[in-house]
Amino acid sequence: MANQKNKALNIILWIAQGLLAAMFIMAGMMKISQPVEVLADSLPWVTSTPLSLVRFIGFTEILGGLGLVLPAVFKLKPVLTIWAAMGLALVMVFAAIFHASRGEFTAIGMNIFLLGIALFIIWGRRKKSSVLVKN
Repeated sequence: MANQKNKALNIILWIAQGLLAAMFIMAGMMKISQPVEVLADSLPWVTSTPLSLVRFIGFTEILGGLGLVLPAVFKLKPVLTIWAAMGLALVMVFAAIFHASRGEFTAIGMNIFLLGIALFIIWGRRKKSSVLVKN
């Protein structure tokens, strides 16, 4: 019974990792590839933020998204998956603070949601269902 629970949790964690990775990779690709004028339609804050910072955020989101899945998929240093989730959780904390400072309180809900998924991955991969390393 405990083994079935662990297997189910492992599947749920993989789904969470995949969804969170997809969200961050898509958001990052958008930030590094689209002109500011296009980004401003969905992300109004980019017009008052240096373009280099917007691009840097996008780059880190892509790396974080890849870090959520690649180390665990290849079973090479899967602890990096936990570190990637920690980094993305921190990004969401800073994003919520940034949006609060600008009075953009409606954006904070998504930050909290993504933070929750990242924290779930951290908890699950550290305490309940770690990925075994290839020998």
